[in-house]
Amino acid sequence: MLSETPLETQQVLIAFALTLFAGLSTGIGSAIAFFAKKTNTKFLSVALGLSAGVMIYLSFVEIFPNAKSILTLEMGMHLGYLLTVVAFLSGMLLIAVIDKLVPAFENPHEIKRVEQIRNPEEIKNKKLYRMGLMSAVAIALHNFPEGLATFLAALQDIKLGLPIAIAIAIHNIPEGIAISVPIYYATGSRRKAFKYSFLSGLAEPLGALVGFFILMPFINDVLFGFLFASVAGIMVFISIDNLLPAAREYGEPHLSIYGLIAGMAIMAVSLVFFL
Repeated sequence: MLSETPLETQQVLIAFALTLFAGLSTGIGSAIAFFAKKTNTKFLSVALGLSAGVMIYLSFVEIFPNAKSILTLEMGMHLGYLLTVVAFLSGMLLIAVIDKLVPAFENPHEIKRVEQIRNPEEIKNKKLYRMGLMSAVAIALHNFPEGLATFLAALQDIKLGLPIAIAIAIHNIPEGIAISVPIYYATGSRRKAFKYSFLSGLAEPLGALVGFFILMPFINDVLFGFLFASVAGIMVFISIDNLLPAAREYGEPHLSIYGLIAGMAIMAVSLVFFL
């Protein structure tokens, strides 16, 4: 539990570094958009499915049970379990509300392929530019709680935070494409397209900073357990509502499921040998 293991500076720095790595992977998406002539849809489909498998498995097998253990120990079996479920659903509700506030046209779930907007004449430049900017804002809103989730998981256990950071990093690559492609073809500026993609990714380490400077001074085992269960809800919702639909859209439906199963299998094996 948190109170029995004081946080060390090195642990906090590693947790923040993992969150920064996950957030800045949107820049990889920008690079793909600039230099790739065509999106490797099969690879992306499997990779996104794998990310979903990692996040869903960790949420139900590792994070939710740990949160339940903390809360039931502090508050009793029935109240602790009830609070765990409430926190889990609250995490899902948070992302659902963010999705609801973002218009469908700008929603980052509508991920773009590199070749999808190769011809600037398809849509007026002004509309393209607005689409890119709004995608950046929408993705930043999604990245903030993702950053908090990665940071809290890494604080609990670096071995738990690392696969989450990698999964979210993979998830952020096509989001970088979604931002940079329309801005680049509207303005002709690689620098401007990369800048907005980069800034949207910074929302993840910002979420970690908010978690550390605002939440950590007040944190105790009950609050940490609640936040940890919320992290599980956030990750499950992102996986089901974002990653899996995007994976199926990019490639053959079975590829995303193969990736999902592979992600779960990888995490199952790693938890046996490394946790």
